[in-house]
Amino acid sequence: MRNLPALLALTTAAFITVLTEALPAGVLPAMSADLRVGESAMGQSVTIYATGTALTAIPLATATAGWGRKRLLLAGVAGFAVANTLTAISDWYPLTMVARFVAGVAAGVVWSLLTGYARRLAPENGQGKAIAVVMAGIPLALSLGIPAGTFLGGALGWRATFTVMTAIAVVLLGWILAAVPDFPGQRAESRPPVLRTLRSPGLAVILVVTTVFVLAHNILYTYIAAVLDRFSLGGEVDRVLLVFGIASLVSIWVVGAWIDRRLRALTVAGVGLFAVAATILAVLTGSPALVYTAIALWGLGWGGAPTLLQTAAGIAGGEAADLAQTMLVTLWNAATAGGGLAGGLLLDLAGPLSLPWSGLLLALPVLALVLATRVFGPTSAPSAASRPAGSPRR
Repeated sequence: MRNLPALLALTTAAFITVLTEALPAGVLPAMSADLRVGESAMGQSVTIYATGTALTAIPLATATAGWGRKRLLLAGVAGFAVANTLTAISDWYPLTMVARFVAGVAAGVVWSLLTGYARRLAPENGQGKAIAVVMAGIPLALSLGIPAGTFLGGALGWRATFTVMTAIAVVLLGWILAAVPDFPGQRAESRPPVLRTLRSPGLAVILVVTTVFVLAHNILYTYIAAVLDRFSLGGEVDRVLLVFGIASLVSIWVVGAWIDRRLRALTVAGVGLFAVAATILAVLTGSPALVYTAIALWGLGWGGAPTLLQTAAGIAGGEAADLAQTMLVTLWNAATAGGGLAGGLLLDLAGPLSLPWSGLLLALPVLALVLATRVFGPTSAPSAASRPAGSPRR
């Protein structure tokens, strides 16, 4: 594949972004004890990360639209290095939360760049595969990064895990400087306004699908331990998440192979598999084997979702693809935070059985919307849309 070193650098950036967001979940008890707050308060470190992304992604994208893309990518990765360093050395809960907010801001910058970069690094008939390579960083972080970080935190302390994250970010900065080409930003007169971009044909539908699907996923995923307790599998969360991660990697591989020809079919399949998995978890009363089957189907349905949705948004956005991606990132993180909040309320008010039912009830209209519309078309697009003006420069 052309430009593979550059694409793998972007994969690593996606890996760092997801791992930085989710890592506190793996070392939550130790962090809360060290910072002298309750686990529920410490858990808000994930929420504030998503909030930082949701609040700043669009304003920052607008303010930095004229920057060279490589300069902006370096700034985002440097933001992770700073935020994770502050998290590692902080003994004060408010400072830790500020660091987590900064990490969320950095995530908004990086996420808004990854898909557009991947599209520009690949020929038109291989853009979907390039995006799949970059998005593989997500399941890798979930299936390998989180367990490894949790193990390291248990062996050396939670601060060591964030120190390692800083080291990875520093190495990545050098990798980007050496291997990733630059692309120019947009001239001021050619930057489309937010409202005009939002009116791009099909983009609003894609953003609605993204918001509701991510909300459904996070209501269930955030509280998977509580769901597993129903089946007396509360002690097997690590194994369940490993199965989920492996299935997600398979999903990424399938999506990478077919996305350039079957974007709509893959999106229907992904939402459908999630709905089937939620149904099994909702109606099942026993059988650990069926639980693991449901988790595997869920991973198969969800793993390729970031690639599919970001690809669709980039196509719909056309010449404003980067801004369209930023809108998607904003709503994705808002739905992530909303899923944690809504899932917690459901768990307290209606019990764990309400979580898979809620996921199913949200997935069904998403499936109907994707089936009823044609916005998830082929990934090939006019050259002006897929490659904004300006050739790459190093």
